[in-house]
Amino acid sequence: MPVQNYQKMLDGIISGLDGKVPKLLLHSCCAPCSSYCLEYLSQYFSITLMYYNPNISPREEFDKRAEELRRLVSQLPMKYPAEVVVSEYCPEEFYSAVKGMEDIPEGGERCFVCYRLRLEKAAQYAAEHGFDYFCSTLSISPLKNAAKLNEIGEELSEIYPVKLLPSDFKKRGGYLRSIELSKEYGLYRQNYCGCVFSKLEAEHRIAAEK
Repeated sequence: MPVQNYQKMLDGIISGLDGKVPKLLLHSCCAPCSSYCLEYLSQYFSITLMYYNPNISPREEFDKRAEELRRLVSQLPMKYPAEVVVSEYCPEEFYSAVKGMEDIPEGGERCFVCYRLRLEKAAQYAAEHGFDYFCSTLSISPLKNAAKLNEIGEELSEIYPVKLLPSDFKKRGGYLRSIELSKEYGLYRQNYCGCVFSKLEAEHRIAAEK
């Protein structure tokens, strides 16, 4: 099966907008990952950022990332200003979804279940509120599987009446630009994805490097 060029697919959609400004529901995991995505996409879309991340642990981390996202959106210049919707913190939704996968290494099936959990909430919200497209900032991370994210998104677009915006935001220096923007705006950058399992892996990695 040929490897899909999601950036090229996104280019095709943007080039076909012909002055229209579609509504995009953009799932956000954090401010640093959202920075480049917003800078780029807000030239073409009216964006609502949905901060739905029941995987994040502890509660203080969830709240800190949400506040940083709000701060970024209030300060980042955008052609079409964005807004933020913060979902209720429900960690039991994540733990229920990944039950039995606690020992799977980061980047495996547990992460794919987490992708689906968050993307489905985004697709559902987008469909219910009349958005034209949905997608996630997650693909900007070199540690996230863009092909899997897009595969899940395409499946969900067959279930919910809203189109997936194909994306691989790490392309064209997107990840590096997110680092630059994070420094420029003094954004809090965490050293783990968000869940307690990734936090433990990060702590073990740091300890091993000492």
